[in-house]
Amino acid sequence: MPATLKTKYIETICGELKTQFDIKNVMQIPAMEKVVVNMGVGAAIGDARLMESAVAELAVITGQHPSIRKARKSISNFKLREGVNIGCMVTLRGERMYEFVDRLFNVAMPRIRDFRGVSEKAFDGQGNYTLGIKDQTIFPEVDHDKIGQTRGMNITFVVKHSNSADQSRELLRKLGMPFAKSGAAGGENRG
Repeated sequence: MPATLKTKYIETICGELKTQFDIKNVMQIPAMEKVVVNMGVGAAIGDARLMESAVAELAVITGQHPSIRKARKSISNFKLREGVNIGCMVTLRGERMYEFVDRLFNVAMPRIRDFRGVSEKAFDGQGNYTLGIKDQTIFPEVDHDKIGQTRGMNITFVVKHSNSADQSRELLRKLGMPFAKSGAAGGENRG
């Protein structure tokens, strides 16, 4: 049986991060807390079936039923009313999170055309990383024949116990995130 990404983190990556950043307390080692996958479906304002297909696709991709997100306020320029369904999201934790991250890094991302790695500059102040994907068909679980239209999604990796973007970057690199080599950061989100 192949070792899971969670096992690799516990057995190998924790020790490497502790040594590399001179962390004294094992409870301060950076770890992934959750992965949030968000798919906006603005076109669902006019057609409710688009939301249903987006929910079904996100459920197949993540293995978990998504929650539907509603507009918080009305914006007349976008023909948006408060309370209208405009997106769906999933929060992954534990085993499902590690399984999704493994499939994303090792199966889905290599399928992106002209892929040269993801940017190292998408970290926020707390060490969390957000990745934008333009096409859901990079996931092999999605049936290309049933796709009505291509949709993008944002994937946020929430890292706990990280004091800096450097610690988060090193954690994600050791988990297998394909960061772009310096000078080749173009084309990371092409689908």
